[in-house]
Amino acid sequence: MKLVVAVVQDRDAQAALAELNRHGFGATKLASTGGFLRQGNSTLLVGVSADRVDEVLAILQRTSRVRHQLITPDATGAGVEPGAVPVEVAVGGATVFVLTIDRYEKY
Repeated sequence: MKLVVAVVQDRDAQAALAELNRHGFGATKLASTGGFLRQGNSTLLVGVSADRVDEVLAILQRTSRVRHQLITPDATGAGVEPGAVPVEVAVGGATVFVLTIDRYEKY
């Protein structure tokens, strides 16, 4: 048994959940916040047999897009630095962890 933990952008979460459910995977969605841009994310938890992990990963890859966004650097955390120039960063996609589960019970 494996636990797939996927952090996706909020705007991709519904599509990922719908596609996972369509393929017979149950998932739990947790609200989370990214540390870099401090924007809303969703953390998806998917319990799956080891032989179906690649299927889950393929669904997450299809439904989680990388986007480009302009941000203004804020080195101090106190606000926008005077004269700061916006830079483009890649956001989104999915950060995925696959963990081995020693025991699984459902009540």
